[in-house]
Amino acid sequence: MAFDDDIDPSIAALLADTQDEIPEVELNVPKKDGISSFGGPQNKDFENFVSEKASGKPKMNGCVPEVDLNIKSFAPIEKYFEDTPSKCYDDPSYYKKCLTGEGASSQRLHSLLVKYLNCQDKKDRTVYRQQIITAYWEFLRSLAPKMASSSIEYCKRMAMRFGILLPSLATPEQKNMFARAIDKNNTYEPILYMDEWIRSVALGHMKPSTTDEVPTRGVAKGPAAEQQHIMALKSKNSGKIQTSESLLNAKEAERASLENSVEGKIRDIFQHDSLPGLEPHKNPYTDLQRKLFSDVINDFRQLQKIDKELSKHLEDFKEAKQTEQSLNDKSTNFVEEVNVGKEEILGEMNTIRQMAKMTCGRQGNQYPVFTREFFHCTEKGTGFRENVIRELSWIESIDPQCFCRIHKNIPHRIVPYVLLVPTYGDVGFCWEPFDRYNRLSSRGRIAIPMYPRDLKIACLTAVADLRWQVAKEKASFDWMSDGLTGHYYQYLEEHKMKGDIKQFFIEDYILWMTKESMGTQKLEKEVRGIFWRYIPFPQETKDDLKKRSLVYQELYQRDINRSMSDGY
Repeated sequence: MAFDDDIDPSIAALLADTQDEIPEVELNVPKKDGISSFGGPQNKDFENFVSEKASGKPKMNGCVPEVDLNIKSFAPIEKYFEDTPSKCYDDPSYYKKCLTGEGASSQRLHSLLVKYLNCQDKKDRTVYRQQIITAYWEFLRSLAPKMASSSIEYCKRMAMRFGILLPSLATPEQKNMFARAIDKNNTYEPILYMDEWIRSVALGHMKPSTTDEVPTRGVAKGPAAEQQHIMALKSKNSGKIQTSESLLNAKEAERASLENSVEGKIRDIFQHDSLPGLEPHKNPYTDLQRKLFSDVINDFRQLQKIDKELSKHLEDFKEAKQTEQSLNDKSTNFVEEVNVGKEEILGEMNTIRQMAKMTCGRQGNQYPVFTREFFHCTEKGTGFRENVIRELSWIESIDPQCFCRIHKNIPHRIVPYVLLVPTYGDVGFCWEPFDRYNRLSSRGRIAIPMYPRDLKIACLTAVADLRWQVAKEKASFDWMSDGLTGHYYQYLEEHKMKGDIKQFFIEDYILWMTKESMGTQKLEKEVRGIFWRYIPFPQETKDDLKKRSLVYQELYQRDINRSMSDGY
């Protein structure tokens, strides 16, 4: 059935109402350095996208949670949709409100949309559809600097978040589903919709995504530049706090364990049995008790060494906390406002557009407007924040180290920023494995399409890409010979396999997670061996797999052999 014949009658009426020139209504806000500035108390409503809780939750920087190394897993999602749907998509003036005040970009988009929806010729429709892609992204560029304002029309945020420009293009069931989507980030996870992402960049809560382009010098000046500098210092210092506190916790745990051991040994030394017939006299020390003397002395030496290391980590932690307080004192002097240059915000939009293209691929459907013509996802298969967290939690349950980086033999779990892009793509990917200036505790950045054919696969491709890039950066110049990337590269070379190495890895990773974890052997023997060592399953999964096949039993035995040597 042709899509042209399936357009709701309400669309024609709505477009007819807006056929005339759309009125230009500028937001009544002050200007600063050529860009709208939204300071003041009204920011607090939007700022509370994530209301910080007292216990068990990370600190929030606007919409962005700070890295907290004490969090070891995703919290279970208790609620996927609101009980009461929003009425925003029932507003008959939704479309007009979206386009009003956005200048020439909205005029062009409106004109092309009218032509596209009323066109009967397939070739002309294809041309209009391609033109709408460019026009819609120009429209979003116009919206981007305004995302920092809590007073921006809700429909404009939804146009950026979900691509919903004209609600009549969705079925009643689809409108109801999006109307029940949870608006606020109640998960305290760095999973952000596009409007939240742009807001965080605009307010300086998150750095713009890195690109290969040379940054423009002198864009931000005065207080804005100073605030950006302080935010950068706070981000870097946050990494020091997390690292020193993690090492401090590890040493305190080591000390507590050894103290308990010493206490038990001393207790054993002080135990003396009575001499039968010679009461109240007791036995002298036994040979075992005399041996405990030297053990306790060695333990005290070890405690002395631990105390020295603990003292150093404690000093580092105190210094980092003092620095944090100093930076916080300085940052309180600034009024919250759009504190990055307009060029940086628009540059981030350009980056996001590239991300959107990459989720679709060259031959994919890059149409950016939500329409039932292309949307075929279920409620659980749509890339809402809660659904994506569910899939990432499943991935982490099979690959516990997928978000971990090792520092001084201590694994640090750092979930990357996840951008949910409203595209009809199928491929998630990693944009940055971590901040180039803070490799230890900074978040990476991955993008996941919201309307894929299979959300689980889209999330798997993103995590696989992240795993590959982190491993490659860790190995540095030795990435072709060392670690995960080195062994995998050598396998491809030995088998004379030509093509994109990373793509081969991503495809094998998907098989590893979806098939091999269940005991279904789909990978080559060499690849299975590499993944078993460098992308290990949880111990309980290994224990189960060794019972299923001699193949896994052999790999299990290799683990035991390595653990008994220095080569693991």
